[in-house]
Amino acid sequence: MGETVDPGPVSGRAILGQTLKVLRDKAGKSLGQLAEDTGYDKSYLSRLESGERLSKVTVMEDLDSYYGTGSLLVGHWKAARLDAFKDQYKEFMKLEATARIMWKFSPGIPGLLQTEDFARGILVGAQTTADGEEAVEEQVAARLGRQYLLKQQPEPEVRLIMDEVALRRPASQGKTWRDQLLHLETAAQWPNVTLQVLPFSAGAHHHMNGSLTLLWQRDGSAVAYKEGNGCSRLLEDPDQVLRQRLSYDRLRDMALSPSDSLTFIRDVLEEHRS
Repeated sequence: MGETVDPGPVSGRAILGQTLKVLRDKAGKSLGQLAEDTGYDKSYLSRLESGERLSKVTVMEDLDSYYGTGSLLVGHWKAARLDAFKDQYKEFMKLEATARIMWKFSPGIPGLLQTEDFARGILVGAQTTADGEEAVEEQVAARLGRQYLLKQQPEPEVRLIMDEVALRRPASQGKTWRDQLLHLETAAQWPNVTLQVLPFSAGAHHHMNGSLTLLWQRDGSAVAYKEGNGCSRLLEDPDQVLRQRLSYDRLRDMALSPSDSLTFIRDVLEEHRS
């Protein structure tokens, strides 16, 4: 009797692709017919089914609606997007997806509030390989997918502090920067989001070289995640998490109030328009 070979874990992207193919076959549609019905390119749909490409979450929403599968494909997509990230970040994203409270500090525009064009502009500069364009699009899709967290039910309570430098380094394209500022203005007024700006007048601080995220789960457990200088750390020890919370409290004390922060963003937007 021959030995069986363990093929190893199946990627989330492969599972999503298999599900897409099963649903299409079950509906009795060819790729060409599906492309005609949905408006998506035939070769693009083929690459989604083969697991070669990760779509934007909106594509899965459209296909869920087309097949009448509720949120089945969106659910598989949430797992598939983790394939684009390193192991420690995957663990962080799993915790982020179930967190009821999120506190975040970012030296730049927080990923949760970046527009698609702004995110693409940032990610393009980091690519140096021949397949850079496709890699960028996958990372853009994965980054935008994280923003789904802000609208899930129940909505998490989110506090975001960003350094003033984020508002003083515009995108290379004027329209991209205007749209990004308008999105920040809108997000600052969402009922579950508190957005604050840490002004230059606050002086030097202890998180200038990286970002900090604190997450609380429904059961009260908490973790901290730090990124900066090319490395990242997921902290789960209660004493370490407490120290990071206190450091975040100091940043919040130095930041503008939410209402003053909204005024600040509007002033920057008006400067840009002028």
